[in-house]
Amino acid sequence: MEAGTGTGKTLAYLVPAMLSGGKTIISTGTKTLQDQLFHRDIPAVREALAKPVTVALLKGRANYVCHYHLERALSDARLASRELAKHLQQIAQFAKLDDSGDRMALKTVPEESPAWGFAVSSRDNCLGGDCPNHRDCFVLKARKRALEADLVVINHHLFFADVLLKDEGAGELLPAANAVIFDEAHQLPEVASLFFGETLTTGMLLELARDVREEADQAAGDFMQLTQAATDFEQAVRPLRLQFNSAQQRLPAHRVLGQAGFSEALAEVQKRLDCLRGLLELQAERSDGLKHCLGRGEVCAARLESWRGPDEEGTIRWVEVGTHAVMLHATPLNVSEIFARQVEASAKAWIFTSATLAVRGDFSHFLAELGLHGAETGYWDSPFDYAEQALLYVPSGLPDPNAADYTQVVVDAAWPVLQASRGRAFLLFTSLRAMNEAYGWLQERMAQTGVAFPLLRQGDRSRSELLAEFRQLGDAVLLGSQSFWEGVDVAGEALSLVVIDRLPFQPPDDPVLAARIDALKRAGKNAFFDYQLPHAIINLKQGAGRLIRRETDRGVLMICDPRLVEKSYGRRIWQALPPMRRSRRLDEAVAFFDSACAAATI
Repeated sequence: MEAGTGTGKTLAYLVPAMLSGGKTIISTGTKTLQDQLFHRDIPAVREALAKPVTVALLKGRANYVCHYHLERALSDARLASRELAKHLQQIAQFAKLDDSGDRMALKTVPEESPAWGFAVSSRDNCLGGDCPNHRDCFVLKARKRALEADLVVINHHLFFADVLLKDEGAGELLPAANAVIFDEAHQLPEVASLFFGETLTTGMLLELARDVREEADQAAGDFMQLTQAATDFEQAVRPLRLQFNSAQQRLPAHRVLGQAGFSEALAEVQKRLDCLRGLLELQAERSDGLKHCLGRGEVCAARLESWRGPDEEGTIRWVEVGTHAVMLHATPLNVSEIFARQVEASAKAWIFTSATLAVRGDFSHFLAELGLHGAETGYWDSPFDYAEQALLYVPSGLPDPNAADYTQVVVDAAWPVLQASRGRAFLLFTSLRAMNEAYGWLQERMAQTGVAFPLLRQGDRSRSELLAEFRQLGDAVLLGSQSFWEGVDVAGEALSLVVIDRLPFQPPDDPVLAARIDALKRAGKNAFFDYQLPHAIINLKQGAGRLIRRETDRGVLMICDPRLVEKSYGRRIWQALPPMRRSRRLDEAVAFFDSACAAATI
């Protein structure tokens, strides 16, 4: 079901879920939406219905303090800084006083603090029933509450982690339910691809090296070869990131394996990992921690060997390069058959909802991606008066989006509109590179004109901190990339202008997209119209949806891409957007804010 902003999707599924008398799992796109449901929406509906419904919030284990890893970190005299030690002490005090152990409840330690990496467990390094702190485990307490509750609120990553564990015969995280409801369901195909594939990251390997060293210090201090092998392994892993000049790359495996130095570096990692595993086998019986490290080492070795091996039909091997890490992925070409099996094997109701699932009421793209053949569909427009509340402005005279100076031209085109809106704007970009370029051009433009607005940029602080400051300032300009295109709710005058630099088509050289395009062509389909265009429309609808959040909001959506007007497919795109008035004239975009001010005064 697709229902536009302001329709009341949350109420529409919460009311029948509470009245049904059965058990319901609600899965959301982000932890922020989880917390909003659990702390605000569900209590309000429960009170209105006067139903004694029990509710549990369940997150992935990395969101809960782990007593075992926290105690081990506190006893380590080699902590990198005083701030790290201070944060760990604050987390320890929190763990003694808080019943949930949910890291979101501790506001004094920043989300991005490295201390959290020492204070939580992962699926890889959890000792399970062998843990000496097993009885006090916050994760187990949360799962127990979930088993007993009528409504369980989770996120998509946790849902697929549960599916993966069941497929491996390793038990399950989630209780049986009569229905599962996916909110923000447009994210499911991408999350499913991640979980139904395999990933090995330099972060996982470095964490293994660190854990082996710490376990060896405590349980095998007389066997120095193990500590040295862990250090050698760590030193082999770190140069992998140095093989790539810039961050934020996605490259096909065949290209990087043919790249000078990378194959050799990867072979060295495998060699050092094999050596580490051999020594772990000799010492594993000395502690549960070492035994667990051996199991993790074997999993990492198997994934690395598989990734370096020959291509497998139906699997895409590729590399993702981040700022500090390298990730080796093996992604399914298509998740529809795998997901469809999950639906067919489970006798429950499956409900998928979002503001962006369809293209002009047509759900075929989303249904095909998840194999949901024969599903019932429903479509409801937003109740907002978009013709009165918003203007879609596409500036004229813009060059091709591939032009070298395109980002500068976008800033030049947006500047007079930014002045008219008095800041209060989101500038959304399809790449981090373009976002950072625009940030520099805006700083220069403000210095030249003497007109200045507070500038906020994704990555400088956490998303929640940036949004809080944006709302508080009232005249800020926030520059963001993908993470600000969706799941962000800023109502009122603080956000009156949304500028999108270009249509969000995935880069054609993206390894996953390129493989899927080839597969569609081989199947005799039109990859652009059957896959790329619907995908871009759904993404654009998400970005556009940031503008009008309440019936009193007013604003301009500025899309800086001539293809929206000049290409034949452009009509299909803007017709899929909310029915705003449209203009290509700068004076009309500026005048919109004059009329908005007049309306506010009246």
